[in-house]
Amino acid sequence: MIEFNNRIDAQRVILNLVNRGIWKEELYGLSSGAIDRWVRVNGIDPAADLPRAIRESADKLFFLANKSQEQVTDEYRLLSVEVLELTQRIARIIDIV
Repeated sequence: MIEFNNRIDAQRVILNLVNRGIWKEELYGLSSGAIDRWVRVNGIDPAADLPRAIRESADKLFFLANKSQEQVTDEYRLLSVEVLELTQRIARIIDIV
């Protein structure tokens, strides 16, 4: 259950960071559809650093979600660290925007 809460917290942190920016529409989730809509509505280049970092975070969080029933492995720990690093990267990008 702790891993589940950590993933939910990580998602919430990423969404809050992204939504600190001034956008026509906020990012409402980390599904590919939500990200695609956010990019389109806000006129963001899909290849820009921010959407790429958000997608990468979403992919890693999705993978972690599918591993929640398994024993915590080195790969799980590594991905958790990568999500933290991506979250920090998103924060730096948002501060520039």
